Amino acid sequence: MSKTATLYRMVTDQHICPFGLKSKDLLEREGYSVDDHKLTTRQQTDDFKQQHNVETTPQTFIDDKRIGGYDDLREFFNKGPAQPEGTTYTPVIAIFLLALLIALALGLSTNQPVLSVVTIERFVALSMCLLAVQKLRDLYAFSNQFITYDLLSMKMVRYAYVYPFAEAYAGLGMLAGLNAWLVAPVSLFIGVVGAVSVFKAVYIDKRELKCACVGGNSNVPLGFISLTENLFMVGAAIWMWFSMG
Repeated sequence: MSKTATLYRMVTDQHICPFGLKSKDLLEREGYSVDDHKLTTRQQTDDFKQQHNVETTPQTFIDDKRIGGYDDLREFFNKGPAQPEGTTYTPVIAIFLLALLIALALGLSTNQPVLSVVTIERFVALSMCLLAVQKLRDLYAFSNQFITYDLLSMKMVRYAYVYPFAEAYAGLGMLAGLNAWLVAPVSLFIGVVGAVSVFKAVYIDKRELKCACVGGNSNVPLGFISLTENLFMVGAAIWMWFSMG
């Protein structure tokens, strides 16, 4: 016996509700035939919400029973929340993993050994560049989060606006093979200040903070991962000087 669900979702010339599309997709993946009702004007949407005494759309009905919006539908199918609450390391893991894959791909494309010192150098440099992009996409939000734990930014707020550019410069300088004396001091400085700041905030002051390493308004907890980012930069600086010899 086929299963049928009725879905009301907003689809106008100016706006297509993403949660309506996700609700339709979820219902179809669960084996339901969807009676898809598109609310094509704001007036239709307002009338529907008033008629059913609801505040939002989309709304799904199964067996003449209102299930609710997209989050309610996920709960109905025991899928868990669409957007996990609380802190998560997912953004940082994604950046590090992508940086590693790019470094490996570059090695393959140039017929170099997949696992080599060059691959590690590229991985560190690419990680720095990708992390810098996350910060640069919203400098204002990044600075608001960064100055709550970075010791130098607490004294000199403008440093929070300089930091992402310095991180990007260090990463690009490593990739370009610039002279170590042009790149290493920058990498060492921001790495040491960052590492000391994170260590003090997390392990001495025992503060529970969100890390700005992937940009402002992130849910990445300040801690080991944040410390790793800074130690990467310190290690990169030392390695650049070591390689010169």
